[in-house]
Amino acid sequence: MIAELIRRKANKLPVVWLVRLGNYWSPFRGAGIKIIHATPDYRHMIVQMKLKWFNRNYVGTHFGGSLYSMTDPFYMMMFINNLGPSYIVWDKSACIDFLKPGRGTVTAHFILSEELINDVKQKADALGKTVFDMPVEIKDENNEIVAKVNKTIYVRKKNQAKSKNRS
Repeated sequence: MIAELIRRKANKLPVVWLVRLGNYWSPFRGAGIKIIHATPDYRHMIVQMKLKWFNRNYVGTHFGGSLYSMTDPFYMMMFINNLGPSYIVWDKSACIDFLKPGRGTVTAHFILSEELINDVKQKADALGKTVFDMPVEIKDENNEIVAKVNKTIYVRKKNQAKSKNRS
């Protein structure tokens, strides 16, 4: 239900509600993932996960699936809200590279610059669509990188989709 509300209202949802709803979303709650900061313009978000009994793996460190989950929807939601309703935005793929065991609290920062947003718009407008990578690092309490995640994002102009379906 929460995911459906977020999906339907994605480009109209004030960031404060996204944070509140996101922190009650069962996949995040079940993994102990929390959105701890989000700017009103959807250009900077910080997500954390504390090591708890329910998100530890067999050897007592952060479960890899939870590390990935804490990065999953954020760039897509940030682009949806920054590009506006004229664009279709999807997570196309992702890969994660585990660099060291995750212990304690881990954090991921998601940042979009004005230049990047403009570049994506220009490419989608000129080419009809664009596919690009967005890297994010998950760091521990000592600011050491635990994992690197590479999110591949797909953006297409909405009118491009309609004109292709008509031909």
